[in-house]
Amino acid sequence: MADIVRITDVAPRDGLQNEPGAISTADKARLVRSLIEAGVDEIEVSSFVSPKWVPQLGDAAELFAELTDSKPPDVCFSALTPNEKGLSAALHVNRRAGRRLIDKIAVFTAASETFSQRNTAASIAQTLERFRPVVPAAHAAGLLVRGYVSCAIACPFEGPIDPQRVIDVSERLLALELDELDIADTIGAATPESIGGLLGALIERLGPDAPGRTTIHLHDTFGRAGACVAEALRLGFRSFDAAAGGLGGCPYASTPDRRAPGNLATERLVHVVRDAGFDTHVDAQRLAAAGALARSIVESARGAAPPR
Repeated sequence: MADIVRITDVAPRDGLQNEPGAISTADKARLVRSLIEAGVDEIEVSSFVSPKWVPQLGDAAELFAELTDSKPPDVCFSALTPNEKGLSAALHVNRRAGRRLIDKIAVFTAASETFSQRNTAASIAQTLERFRPVVPAAHAAGLLVRGYVSCAIACPFEGPIDPQRVIDVSERLLALELDELDIADTIGAATPESIGGLLGALIERLGPDAPGRTTIHLHDTFGRAGACVAEALRLGFRSFDAAAGGLGGCPYASTPDRRAPGNLATERLVHVVRDAGFDTHVDAQRLAAAGALARSIVESARGAAPPR
């Protein structure tokens, strides 16, 4: 039997967070339900950050409430929670649902000081300090914790990132006793060579069990994400993020006349995984329907959005 590759679909969170047009809670719930039907292992549903910074996801609590009766036991729901306030909001969702609706929270930092300041208004060290009380509190509530390391390959402000900086931040995150690392190529700069070099160095420093506790998050800005997946698979990594319909696109990777392509499409990820001789829990036909729904929701919102 082929190895199973674990897929987290981030379309409802990372895919939608930078969309300027208003997307209804009902449409977001439809997207999440379609991803459940497609058979992805985990869905990053939303983010408990201030609506001032990410207005598109200001309805996180309402979205989870709408999904209370939709979540099957074999699908993980996760949410971004950058600090204690965000965790408190996530725990309130579970209390209101009367069960563990959110299974995992995610905290996020970067391998670039400039990006960290621009994205979180804090240094890398300050972001890590914010997480210190969050991780044990999440564990006490029975939640898993993921830690994102953004700009793992390159930063839009600082350029290429030394792999040792990524490894240093990863070690500092793991010292907080996180359950999972997420190595994120935020602007889609990775090549098979650069991702292979980084992941090889990660294994060398963190040990042979590093692939088992690391997820790879790729954007497809230059169309190389599929080849990067193949290289990560070769090195033993079996967990990947992607977004149905290829939603997303880091605003820092866009230009005034061209929006950056988004996350690696989940449809493309499944194709690459199967071509490499591995398998997933995903139903390709239902995933195609989820991707079509994702694109239609975004296109409708863009059509209704006022010009920037």
